[in-house]
Amino acid sequence: MGGDFAPHNVVAGAVDALRESHGRFFLYLVGIQKRVQEELAKISQGAKVDSDIYAVINASEVIDMHDAPNAALKTKKDSSIAVGIKLHKEGKADGFVSAGNTGAVLSASTLTLGRINGIGRPTIGALIPTAASPCLLVDAGTNVDCRPRHLFEFAVMGSVYVSAMLGKENPSIGLLSIGEEESKGNEVSLEAFAMLKKSNLNFAGNVEGRDILAGKVDVVVCDGFVGNILLKFGESVPAFFKSKFKGFAAKSFVNRIVALLARNGMRSVMRELDYQEHGGVPLLGVNGVSIIGHGGSTPKAIKNMIYRAEEMVARKVNARIQQAMLRYAR
Repeated sequence: MGGDFAPHNVVAGAVDALRESHGRFFLYLVGIQKRVQEELAKISQGAKVDSDIYAVINASEVIDMHDAPNAALKTKKDSSIAVGIKLHKEGKADGFVSAGNTGAVLSASTLTLGRINGIGRPTIGALIPTAASPCLLVDAGTNVDCRPRHLFEFAVMGSVYVSAMLGKENPSIGLLSIGEEESKGNEVSLEAFAMLKKSNLNFAGNVEGRDILAGKVDVVVCDGFVGNILLKFGESVPAFFKSKFKGFAAKSFVNRIVALLARNGMRSVMRELDYQEHGGVPLLGVNGVSIIGHGGSTPKAIKNMIYRAEEMVARKVNARIQQAMLRYAR
């Protein structure tokens, strides 16, 4: 029931995933049962989905985007977020996906599922396209204020995630700062630098904002305040380029011809920058798989969120994080 276009986009994305996967997984659609079933009936017309690979679980309440996360979880215990996370906690589901209230998903995931041993604070990781291969930004908005230890944990979790999901052995890690020199940064980043330097992680040192899109490292570590600003700025880039491209084409007939010739190339580039391709961002550090989507998620984004959850389960990301914390976190 979460998101700006729920439940339609959520159900449509779920149906697309079920059709494409050919029974590879089973989905619980959690929400106001009548509304979910009405959407299923509309979307499934002409090509019904096998009822053996999904079930609709009733949740009578909805946490909207304006609800205070912790208060909403206490007063709306039968919300789709609370019920869905509970299914995961009880082992009836292997992962949880939502485009709803981010704060509520964070709180429910952390409080209900608990944290992996050794993790002080869970973190959101967001994949960013670069000139080389995708780079993982951690934290992308979970923790506004961090201690050095938290930044170290983000680096460990980010390294594990990139290794497991992108197949990179020994990913390189950069600490986002105001200069490459070891002496640059605030007190928190300076202390985190020292911890990372002593570890067995593949620490490349400080990186600056301009190094991210250049693909200098595989994982960029920062606090959630900086990370979220960076992420939201990045999300505005595709729309900005499209606007500039249209403005260029409108100036003259010659420009329109040039724009038409370049259109396919631009579409390819824009696809790499499109959040829908990744679907959602993982909440790393909790005892479960929790994928958080954009409030405006399209059916395509929902479908890809489901695939990310399936992939995290299959590649045992949490078990790898636990092993890494035992190895590094002393």
